[in-house]
Amino acid sequence: MNSITQYLAFSKIISLFGILFLLHVNISNAQVQPSLGGSSRLMTNALAEMERGSYQKANEYFRQIIDTNLPIPPEMPYYFAEILYQLKQYDNSANFLNKYLELNGFKGDNYERAKALEGMLEKPLNDIKACELCDRRGYRFQACFTCDGAKELEQDCSYCKAKGIVGCSKCVGSGLITKRNVFNIVEYFECEKCAGQGRLTCPTCEGSKLETSACRTCQGVGRLQSDQICNHQAEEPRHLSAVFNRMKNH
Repeated sequence: MNSITQYLAFSKIISLFGILFLLHVNISNAQVQPSLGGSSRLMTNALAEMERGSYQKANEYFRQIIDTNLPIPPEMPYYFAEILYQLKQYDNSANFLNKYLELNGFKGDNYERAKALEGMLEKPLNDIKACELCDRRGYRFQACFTCDGAKELEQDCSYCKAKGIVGCSKCVGSGLITKRNVFNIVEYFECEKCAGQGRLTCPTCEGSKLETSACRTCQGVGRLQSDQICNHQAEEPRHLSAVFNRMKNH
């Protein structure tokens, strides 16, 4: 094999290694930088629903991006914050807005709109903080379905096992006590504590067989969280609402 043939063969080998190296680099980059195809498609659908004013549907598309762990487009947190604001989920809106500003800062495409939304959120967030009818996220409390807001429940007395009576601790339920006289003879006397009955009225339930204790469902608070957005206005008592409705009908 002459030198030219050897050179050409060597060149082919070098070229082959170069091609393999480029393929390896491209594959590595593809693994490091995941495609935004799926999330971009969902985001496009969400923005289209926003244009139509269908915020709940747009919310569902954005939730799909989050739930499926797809790559999140840089501007998505802002748009999601705007949707949540329209749905009156102000606490969630503020969380995504803060994340957008944290990730993009003033370089974000929607920076000015984000700052405007930040100002719009101030009042509803302050209303939530001042309201005693909802939790810190703005969801209204509802009366506990177990105790109906009473915070406590009557249940079988745990001390007497719902019997209303307990054994006398002095005579151990016998009704008698023993004493030894001066002649070391055992004498029996009626128990003074239980009047010889051997039992006493339960000191916990006072014979009712029931005791009142904190509701286990609401932990004695009387209310539970709900998925209802709070309007920060107390509801009218049911009987008054019925009266007002009858007055309107007449």
